[in-house]
Amino acid sequence: MAASANKKRAAPTQASGSAAKKAHLDVVEKKQKRSQPVTRPALTSGSDSEDDEGVWEDVEEEEEAQAQAQDEMEVDGGEQKQAKDPQAVREAHRAQKVVQDQRKAAKPHSTLLADAKRVWSLARQKNLKPPERQKHIHELMGVIRGKVKDIVFKHDASRIVQTVVKHGKQKERDEIAVELKGKYKELAQNKYSKFLVSKLIKQCPAHRASILLEFQNSVLRLLLHREATGVMADAFELYANAYERSILLRDFYGKEANLFSLTSGSDEDKERAKKGLVGVLEGADTERRRRILDATREGIINIFNNSDKGAVTHAIVHRALWEYITAVNAIPEDDHREKAFREIFETCQEVLAELVHTRDGSRVVREFLAQGTAKDRKQILKVLKPHLSKMFTNEDAQLVVYTAIDVIDDTKLVLKTILPEIQSSLDELYPSPQGRRVLMYLLTPRTKRHFTPAQINTISETDSIRGKTSKKDAAAREAEIRTGVSEALLSWIAENADKVVRDPGGSLVVTEAMLYADGDKTAASAALVSAVAHTYPSTDAANPHLIDLAHSGRMYKTLLQGGHFNKTSRAVEKLPRWDGGAFAQAFIEAVGQDVFVGICTKGEKGGVFVAAEALRACPEAEKQKAVKWFTKDVLKDIKKGEFKGKGVLLEQLGC
Repeated sequence: MAASANKKRAAPTQASGSAAKKAHLDVVEKKQKRSQPVTRPALTSGSDSEDDEGVWEDVEEEEEAQAQAQDEMEVDGGEQKQAKDPQAVREAHRAQKVVQDQRKAAKPHSTLLADAKRVWSLARQKNLKPPERQKHIHELMGVIRGKVKDIVFKHDASRIVQTVVKHGKQKERDEIAVELKGKYKELAQNKYSKFLVSKLIKQCPAHRASILLEFQNSVLRLLLHREATGVMADAFELYANAYERSILLRDFYGKEANLFSLTSGSDEDKERAKKGLVGVLEGADTERRRRILDATREGIINIFNNSDKGAVTHAIVHRALWEYITAVNAIPEDDHREKAFREIFETCQEVLAELVHTRDGSRVVREFLAQGTAKDRKQILKVLKPHLSKMFTNEDAQLVVYTAIDVIDDTKLVLKTILPEIQSSLDELYPSPQGRRVLMYLLTPRTKRHFTPAQINTISETDSIRGKTSKKDAAAREAEIRTGVSEALLSWIAENADKVVRDPGGSLVVTEAMLYADGDKTAASAALVSAVAHTYPSTDAANPHLIDLAHSGRMYKTLLQGGHFNKTSRAVEKLPRWDGGAFAQAFIEAVGQDVFVGICTKGEKGGVFVAAEALRACPEAEKQKAVKWFTKDVLKDIKKGEFKGKGVLLEQLGC
């Protein structure tokens, strides 16, 4: 049954004809999804879907099958002798049908549900044209209007209401939202109607605040409820604005904060509410601040003490935790501040991997790293180590890795923890922007070539704390990390040069590694020049010569010129750990006369600039050998040609 459900949800809808397909796509909304914790295994297609129609179809089928089995037992008394007589079997089925009809008729609102299901079976068809679907939706709404609150808790009726919300217009959605007023907390805890609540929160923005207010004073309990926890998480992370999020967060601040919460709806109150815990503490005296912080701590600890309920992975919990830590950092008394920080860290330390996938959760773990002792930092690395490979490619989680590199003085511990995971994941890291940034941070942290100003500002948030809690000079720490990873990266390039430089992201990683890594680069350089020492132009259109690929061409030019070109100074920034001249000599020797001359005469995609740069950077003696390859006929062809880089090439050839 479960396998068939997954299959139904994973299978794409096949619309007949382009018009039908377009109509279908117009009514199917793109689903938003919460960020998933790095501790969660990869989900198969459709296994995390809330395609409730498919889920409920299976539930209904299962219930009907169970009812049928029960009826059969009642009809034949558990005996199988009727199976031998076809006439007896038919009679048993008729009796069974009568029992089923009587059972359905005895249920409340049976006539209403029968009428609604008849129309619903038409409205829910996948390939209907919009006008026809709206006709059925309008009729369906006419059947259930005024009775929504009475039938919505039944699993089949809840599907009917959800179809109206999904395919109906805003008028129908708002009408249903109004009818269900006062029932949302109960609906969120129901196995079936919880999906309806999420859809109304998403698609009825005018009623969203009033729906969320019904959860007030029960948010912490609902977060620990098996069914309601997903509704709370979706509402906070996917649909709510800043003010609506503050409604859900108020319960964390305790009953006193809720009693005096800002509920007038004025713009001034909304602006204060958006500040979260800081806004609640504004103007509070010392004693009241202490009570509110104590209540916030108890609410958070209650969530973390019930980590098996799954709420520790939700962004709403991470926001409350970060607000609490921010408030704790503002406590003027050192002893009280240290005690509060230590208590919350000890509560969270075993489940830190559940936090790193959200912005606030990542910031919390980074704060623990920055403020923690050497023992604390070692414990954090121990908890995170099994999940590092996933953290490397997660936008928020990788910030924790950067902070660990920045603040931990024991670089041997950092390398021992991170390097094995880096080595085992290199082939997955370099093609993705997130993965590449991790590799770049090990070599050239915070460079503007690979990190935006906003990213650099975010990474720098813990710098002020690092100055107080870390003893090692930042430059010395960076040098030790770079030295520790250099050998592994250079060996990887030496073994995989041809494959890696064909990828645009791979060529960026290779460029930085060759320019900034420490150690012997002979093998890696040899692999790079060997990768271009092939027939030019390539005889395989699907596998062009590396020089004809724009990204790899730029890589070779940067390595030949000895560093990156600085647009501000209008000059190449030479690096002490890289010899562009030696690479140019190896480049010319490896490619040989035929390939080199072919690049200069047949190159159409920038290869001429690479060849010209190789001549410019090469030692004079080797350069003159290469110049002799260009006979009068070759030079004549070059002068007659119309291609970019001709002038630069002729200048290097002395023409």
